[in-house]
Amino acid sequence: MTQKIDLSGHIPLIAILRGVTPDEILNVAAVLIEEGFTMIEVPLNSPDALTSIKKLVDTYSLDEYFIGAGTVTTKDLAEQVIATGANLVVTPNYNEDVVRLASEAGCACFPGVVTPTEAFAALAAGATGIKLFPISMVGMDGFKALKSVLSPDTGCYPVGGIEPTEESMHPYLKAGASGFGLGSAIYKPSMSIDEIRERARAFVKVYKDFS
Repeated sequence: MTQKIDLSGHIPLIAILRGVTPDEILNVAAVLIEEGFTMIEVPLNSPDALTSIKKLVDTYSLDEYFIGAGTVTTKDLAEQVIATGANLVVTPNYNEDVVRLASEAGCACFPGVVTPTEAFAALAAGATGIKLFPISMVGMDGFKALKSVLSPDTGCYPVGGIEPTEESMHPYLKAGASGFGLGSAIYKPSMSIDEIRERARAFVKVYKDFS
């Protein structure tokens, strides 16, 4: 039985921490949370990703935060993520089994889609919202066309190449994007904590300046 996930009260910016390690995950997450982030994703192709996710789950209240995994491409991987206690499942593709399993477990689930067929199938399977990935393939015209046929309350999150600038974010927000997934523009293993903080603060400011 799926349940409606309430995202109200959350800044709809998902921090994608690809490459983060268990040794640094808590320091990175603390900076993001201090700057207003409440949604943190550790892609499963990061080093020992499940350990990092479990550390976050054990540290932060899942009543206040959405914490979990990205690059969840199979049902088996989804089961491993859910076993950590995570409540966020993000995928690069649409896999019906993954979406159904995640939504039935009470997780916020954002599958990656490009086409209307994928988008409607994902939502029918219980997706919380859709991840437009890669947004460079969809494009602004494609996004507007897709948004025009979806239910107005569908959460749409462009992902891929989003920068912390008005020029990058505001056009999609004006076209109806709910938020964004943010990858290398907010975190790379080579970044210092101060740089991560600066970028996180910039993303939140640009988002709030629009809203």
